[in-house]
Amino acid sequence: MTDTIEIRPTGPLHGSIRPPGSKSITNRALVCAALADGSSTLAGALDSEDTRVMIEALRQLGLTVDHDPQTGTIRITGCGGRIPVGEAELYVANSGTTVRFLTAMATTGDGVFRLDGTPRMRQRPIGDLLDALGQLGADAASEAGNGCPPVVVRAAGLPGGEATVAGDISSQFLSGLLMAAPAAVGPVQLNVRGELVSQPYIEMTLAVMSAFGVTVEAEQLRRFLIAPGPRYRACRYEIEPDASAASYFFAAAAVTGGEVTVEGLSRHSLQGDVAFCECLRQMGCEVRYAADAITVAGRPLRGIRVNMNAISDTVQTLAAVALFAEGPTEVFDVANIRFKETDRLRALCTELRKFGADVQEHQDGLRIVPGPCHGAEIDTYDDHRMAMSMALVGLGTPGVVIRDPGCTAKTYPGFFDDLARLGKA
Repeated sequence: MTDTIEIRPTGPLHGSIRPPGSKSITNRALVCAALADGSSTLAGALDSEDTRVMIEALRQLGLTVDHDPQTGTIRITGCGGRIPVGEAELYVANSGTTVRFLTAMATTGDGVFRLDGTPRMRQRPIGDLLDALGQLGADAASEAGNGCPPVVVRAAGLPGGEATVAGDISSQFLSGLLMAAPAAVGPVQLNVRGELVSQPYIEMTLAVMSAFGVTVEAEQLRRFLIAPGPRYRACRYEIEPDASAASYFFAAAAVTGGEVTVEGLSRHSLQGDVAFCECLRQMGCEVRYAADAITVAGRPLRGIRVNMNAISDTVQTLAAVALFAEGPTEVFDVANIRFKETDRLRALCTELRKFGADVQEHQDGLRIVPGPCHGAEIDTYDDHRMAMSMALVGLGTPGVVIRDPGCTAKTYPGFFDDLARLGKA
């Protein structure tokens, strides 16, 4: 892909699309299948940089993983809770799910495992996860002593016990602990300290674990009990389309005044990000739910004030839509997105101002007052969601150019092709 791509206004978009499989579900299913007894098949799996990184890391841990990107099928032979190798260097790129899930999983092995990634990964916090693993008897440490990767795990099995984990930076810390816990020697009790961000992702983790045969006793998502055994059971697992990716197509309908149907999702999806549609409803769009599809029809848009803590991966998408609304839009309680692929709040404020918007940055959110929108060259900060969300502005505004569009390979390599196809539907 070239260094830049220009997005051309389309007029009202009308069509249907099925985005690729959920990254979040794919990587959770890979971990559960890896720890299971027997051979599992994951259908509808995402093929992206983040999932390839996870697959290659599991292979480095001695797992047999066969991946057919053409059919979206992954077959993985589980290790029955015993990591086959005693030493591995795991490269995680800038995949938060991979580093957090596999740091926890590696403690269940026997040997020395090192996890490292991109320069940005070396700035992403993981100290709270390491502290919780230490409370469970594991030896997992930040190599530089700064609470960030590289991480070195000196494993001799995960003893178990009780641990308290901070909930305000990333729900992935808790998800990693939950998925590793069934392979611990003894029972595990996990307590959440402070606010738990992105709660739907914990519910997703519990649902995937349940599909692989492990039930967690959860008390209001604050306290979790995992008994030793039963272990994960191999299964065939169907992965939903990615709801975070779907948000761009719902937003495309809103921005252009068109009507777009996303197939394969419903109001009852495992993924909390389907609630993004309700934000669009508040802004004036029409939303229709079917058993296996969601349709958004664009209508005149108005600004809203909204807490997006539970669906923080869609903040950038809503910010793009806000440029086309009447009146200000304010998003709050999303301070955790400062610790993603980039500081997403700061990056959003910088780029939205290029379009002519008046944007105020707050510690936990932002306020967007749209002005006459004009074209601009947009920096993407090696953040897939900056590229995909800011591209939406170009559907209704000429002269929008996205720099480094290839960064979308992290979760959605075919995004710009799919967006163009929708425009021609």
